[in-house]
Formats: sequence, C-alpha cells, structure tokens
Amino acid sequence: MSKVAFCFPGQGSQKVGMGKELADEFPEASEVFDEASEVLDFDLRQVCFEGPLEELSQTEITQPALVTASLASLRVVERRTGLTADVVVGHSVGEYAALHAAGGLPLADDIRLVRERGLATAASTAPGAMAAVLGLPDEEVERLCSESSQVWPANYNCPGQVVISGSEPGVAEVIDRAKQAGAKAMRLRVSGAFHSPLMADARERLEPAVRETAFAPMTTEFMSTVTSRMETADRVPELLLEQLTAPVMFTQAVQRLVADGVTRFVEVGPGSVLAGLIKRIDPAVEVASVGTPDGLRSIEGAPSA
Repeated sequence: MSKVAFCFPGQGSQKVGMGKELADEFPEASEVFDEASEVLDFDLRQVCFEGPLEELSQTEITQPALVTASLASLRVVERRTGLTADVVVGHSVGEYAALHAAGGLPLADDIRLVRERGLATAASTAPGAMAAVLGLPDEEVERLCSESSQVWPANYNCPGQVVISGSEPGVAEVIDRAKQAGAKAMRLRVSGAFHSPLMADARERLEPAVRETAFAPMTTEFMSTVTSRMETADRVPELLLEQLTAPVMFTQAVQRLVADGVTRFVEVGPGSVLAGLIKRIDPAVEVASVGTPDGLRSIEGAPSA
C-alpha cells in the first residue's frame, strides 16, 4: 500500500500575504493565526498578511510566522479533506510544524518554542555566510568543504543542489573552487552560518526552552531531516538542538521515505519549494502544494467553505 507524506517548508518560503487567502475562506485557518498571535503577544496575522517584508524577514519573526502559516494549512487539510498523512517531515524550522502534525506538541507550545528558536538564531554572534552550490555531485561539494577552512554542507536539498555554510573566507574559497569545477555558486542573503557548528551559541541559548518542553508520543510517524530516520518523542529534544548546528538531510530523508513506500508528498504551507525539490529527488512520485485554497481544492476530498 502506498503512503502519503506531509512536508513542511523551511525559511525561505515566507512571503507577505502567506495564509491570507486561507484565513479569508476557512475560519479554522484564521483561528490558527489568532492562537499564535495570542501566544506571541503580537499581531502575527498582520505581519503575515500585510508585512512589511522587512519585518517578516527578521529571523525571530520569520520562523514562528512560517510555522503558523503551515499549521493553518494543516488545520484546513485535516478538517476539510479526506487526506491524512502516514508520515510527516519538515525542512529545517519546518520540523516544528511537522512535530505538531505528528502529535508531538500542542499548537501553543509549538509556537512558543519556535519563537525561542527564532530569537536564539537571530541573537547568534558568530559571523558567517552561506551559499548554494548547483551542478556538482554532493560528494564533490563535501570534498571542497573539507579542504577549506570552517565550511560545511548545510542543506542537502536535492542531488546537485547543496547549500554550504561557514566562515566568510571559507565560503568565498569554496565558491571560487566550485565555479572552477563548472558549478554555479551564489551567496544567500542570510545573517549567519546556519546549520553549521558556528551556531553553537544559538544551540546553547535554545537548550533551556527545549529541555523544559514536554513532548508527547507521536501519533504519526516522524521523519527527521537531522538523521534521515524515523524518530520518537524521546529523541526530539536532542534533535531540535542538533538541528541548529547540523546539516538538513532533506535529500536523504525523501529517498528513505520513497524506499519505505511513500508515493505521494503533500507540501503543507506557503509556496512550493519542497514540491520542486522532491520531484528532482524522485521524478516518479506525486507531489502537491496546499498553501492556498486552489491548492487545497486540487487534492482529493476538495474542501468547501
């Protein structure tokens, strides 16, 4: 029997207006934004729907906003369609949305914790840079990183697309060498070296909040993009901390899910970045993105207002 995976996007999928169409059409989506705003003690709805982009782009705002928009989509899928997930997976901060979807955290606790993650990430004092390397085998990118100073693979997005992270001079060196090898390489507009050991101070700041959080047993299988394995609630605290300094193993996680029988991937949240990556990882699987009313109506059990 084929399986369905719900996938939750990470930072980079946010945009002004995300979730507005859903909230306008479906009261349950609107409720999620209200619940999150109450937890955060500021009007998240306004930031998501109206911006400005500069505010939405601040890491401490982006992360809870993106997770909230994803959970608004999830609530509509759960209440208005016949589609259910056999397994959930999240890209970077998207793992927080996946944890709620798996039954591991109530919404309020989830939003509260992802807010702490955003604050910890934004407060990191370690200088650094990130870049996307396109067109080289993953192993070659790994080699270039290992031969440079303080540079590591940060995101395995799909075969031939690896994001690197590390020190400013180290990333510049890898960019130059990747281009010499025939690859495309471009810097990302980020404030630090995310998903690298240079984020150790963010991990240290986040740890108390993670340790104080009670995680419930999963009711849906949870695929970690830290380990690219199915994980259980007892492992979640360590994984959420390790996530800050470890690479996102999205390619490997999707390959494992396909090997385990997943044939349909549904991106739950803003945009369609993950759907595009998944089709590059395995063109044979079915993908859908359900961050808008039109996207929701495209899946089985079309919702009605």
